[in-house]
Amino acid sequence: MDLAIGDAGSNAWVLVSAALVMFMVPGLALFYGGMVGTKNVLNMMNMNLYCLGIVPLLWAVAGFGFASGDWSFPLFGDFDAAWLNGIDDMESKRTFVFGMTFAAITPALISGAVAGRMKFSAWAIFVPLWSFIVYSPVVYWIYGEEGWIFQLPAHDFAGGTAIHINAGAAALALVLVLGPRKGWPRDVDFPHNLPLVLLGAGILWFGWFGFNAGSALASDGRASHAFLTTFLAAAAGLCSWMLAETIKDGKPTALGMASGIVAALVAITPAAGFVGAMSSIVIGAAAGVLCFLAIGLKLRYKYDDSLDVVGIHMFGGIIGGVLIGFFADSGAIEGQDFINGVFFGGGELLGNQIISILAVMAYSFVATYIIALVLHRTMGIRASAEDESVGLDQSHHAETAYNN
Repeated sequence: MDLAIGDAGSNAWVLVSAALVMFMVPGLALFYGGMVGTKNVLNMMNMNLYCLGIVPLLWAVAGFGFASGDWSFPLFGDFDAAWLNGIDDMESKRTFVFGMTFAAITPALISGAVAGRMKFSAWAIFVPLWSFIVYSPVVYWIYGEEGWIFQLPAHDFAGGTAIHINAGAAALALVLVLGPRKGWPRDVDFPHNLPLVLLGAGILWFGWFGFNAGSALASDGRASHAFLTTFLAAAAGLCSWMLAETIKDGKPTALGMASGIVAALVAITPAAGFVGAMSSIVIGAAAGVLCFLAIGLKLRYKYDDSLDVVGIHMFGGIIGGVLIGFFADSGAIEGQDFINGVFFGGGELLGNQIISILAVMAYSFVATYIIALVLHRTMGIRASAEDESVGLDQSHHAETAYNN
């Protein structure tokens, strides 16, 4: 009787968590939409919402099996679960649904890097190609029982490497093929609606509890712990970014505080179920400061990452993934047994974390660059200069966000 109640409770929690992660996609659309100019708001939101349409369909047809199959091969899964084959009991359905929401939000993260200049038709082809060629294999490496990163082992509790580093490296490759916006860096649109950004950040923070605590895949002590570490890290990131911005620029900004929240949430994602509560504060604070500094790299190295996907998601994921190698503490979570970090008597884990991060970055960057280059040379991926000047809302969607 107790076991049945436990199974039902875990099933309910994971399904609620899946709904929270799904809700993060419109939250991300608001977050990104507020940061672009008025002539590209709907295009930015459409790029995000499209991922909620195409990716779940691909996940059902083949993506889930490719990401989770079991045929003793370390690089990618099989097609045994294609067309939902074998997804017929409570546990398999909740695992499928939870993974589907993660698969949907990951390419949506990339969209912020290419805001205002990528053809929507090219995006419509890029997303399914990238999801199958890049996302699914990386998920298999990290979470598949035969995946080579799983076997190392390296830790990634909820997707810091599989999702954020993966998307961030892909964003960098894509913007290098696309080129900068017209007039960048001096003559570009500023965020047109900061209340929208703050609303989006709030939805992301709310949804992230499902993202991280739901990754325990049970309603148990580890889920509670991941909820706690997620909350504390985000709070620390908000404060540290605000402090860094005040020291550098003299004043804190709403955009900065929202960015600090997201940077810290990214960093705690791989670590939420592996580090102690006080360690999560250190990780969140480090992410707030280091990601604040990282976003300036685009000016130094001249890559136009429109909404700082590389600076926040790639670097935030790297920060969290590396710091697991120092702060992982199996004693912090009752009943858990995993490799500890340097500060808690371990040593092997740090090297494994770095190997896994570098491998995912390299694969995602190279594979994405090839996909983008092929699309560029066939259908073209860059909006015309005229379309870019008019705005992609009008030129690509025949609509406007605001009617005066």
